[in-house]
Amino acid sequence: MTIGIVGCGNLGFSLLNGIRRNSTDQVLYASKRNVSDLKNTDPNTHFTSSNAELIDKCDLLIVALKPYNVIPFLSQHKELIDPERHTIVSVATGITINEIADVLAPGTDIFRAMPNTASSVNESITAISIKQDHLGRKDQIDEIFRSVGQTIFIDENLMESATILGACGIAYVLRFMRAMIQGGIEVGFDATTATKIVSQTVKGAAELIIQNGTHPEQEIDKVTTPKGCTIVGLNEMEHSGFSSALIKGIVTSYEKIEK
Repeated sequence: MTIGIVGCGNLGFSLLNGIRRNSTDQVLYASKRNVSDLKNTDPNTHFTSSNAELIDKCDLLIVALKPYNVIPFLSQHKELIDPERHTIVSVATGITINEIADVLAPGTDIFRAMPNTASSVNESITAISIKQDHLGRKDQIDEIFRSVGQTIFIDENLMESATILGACGIAYVLRFMRAMIQGGIEVGFDATTATKIVSQTVKGAAELIIQNGTHPEQEIDKVTTPKGCTIVGLNEMEHSGFSSALIKGIVTSYEKIEK
């Protein structure tokens, strides 16, 4: 099955690089408005400025366009999309399966998937929703996104929530890391050293939860000794609204998508 990525922006390139890293013989096509500045030495990766060519060459179409471009793209090329051959996977925020189905021929298999940019380093979490799969490609699509991280199948009505936690969440975590690095610099480290310590600390904290299957508060309890430096720091953060600000940010992002 030949894979086409429509729109190679940040997310599209992350997916392409992640898939390629795990499968050197997978044939990939990717479209971009201007391909003249792209350097490619991989014989199984093809860049094109023609979406019509990509649709003709590929069986699975991962639509990685900006949300406001998805429906116009599908409307423009709907005559080229064959329900007996093509499967559509949209990774656009806020565009529902029904909205896509209204444009395409009846019976077209449509998936929604929400990876994040960590797919470029094979550490994405991708939420996937499906309405129908008469071509039987669910397992193949799952395998594609597992090649760039982990996957979870969810009801489509939770896709916006998954977008906030999994995709927007990358930015939230990175902003938290930036603040930790700035604090590290203030207490004496240079930026490079602070970044290394913070990056490994965040990675280690995540692995504690993943491997131990524990709640974050259980791991916090292990490092908060009575009258210790950890608890006073945590309490100061909470007094300044740390958890509240994060929760409000998540809810505000969700409300934006809902609108």
